[in-house]
Amino acid sequence: MDTKEIFSAVGNFGFPMVLSWYLLLRMEQRLDKLTSCLNELSRALLQKNKEI
Repeated sequence: MDTKEIFSAVGNFGFPMVLSWYLLLRMEQRLDKLTSCLNELSRALLQKNKEI
């Protein structure tokens, strides 16, 4: 997204809405990464319990 599109969105939708949208997109990427890490941890713990 270039600066022209950002300024156009701010003008059309307002700063709070554009900021919320941007932060939600960034948060979604981090939540996806967190989910994959938790799944990996869960698999490792299950494998460790099977070994005991």
